[in-house]
Amino acid sequence: MTKRLTDLSKLTRLILFAPLVILGMVIFIWVGGTVVMLLWNWLAPALFGLRLITFWQALGLLALCRILFGGFGLGGGGHRNSRRRMEGRIRERVRERMDERWEQMTPEERERFRQGVHDRSGRTTPLDSTPSA
Repeated sequence: MTKRLTDLSKLTRLILFAPLVILGMVIFIWVGGTVVMLLWNWLAPALFGLRLITFWQALGLLALCRILFGGFGLGGGGHRNSRRRMEGRIRERVRERMDERWEQMTPEERERFRQGVHDRSGRTTPLDSTPSA
C-alpha cells in the first residue's frame, strides 16, 4: 500500500488527500464551535446571567478569540521564538550599558568592581567597600 502511494505523482496525491484535509478541517471547526457553544451555554448564563448562543455565534466567538489572542496551540503565528529574541536584545542592551559604564570608570573603581564581583562571601557589593551586615 505504501509503495503504491509513493509511486503516485504529486498531483495524484494532492487529489487523493485534499478531500481528507478538507474533511479534517471541517471536523475540527465543528468540534471547536460545538465545544465553545456548550461551554458558553453551560457557564455564562449561570455565572453572569448572559443569554444562550447558537453554533454560529460560538464560531464567531472562537474566531474573535483567535484574532485577539492568537493561535490554537498548533505552532502558528510566527512568535515561537519572540521571547528568546527579546531576551537576547535585553542581554545585548545590558552588555552595551555595562561597557559604557566600564569605559567611564577610573582604574581604582574597576579594581573595586572586580573585587566585589569575585568576593563570594556576599558581605560586600560591587563599588561599595562598606560591609552590608
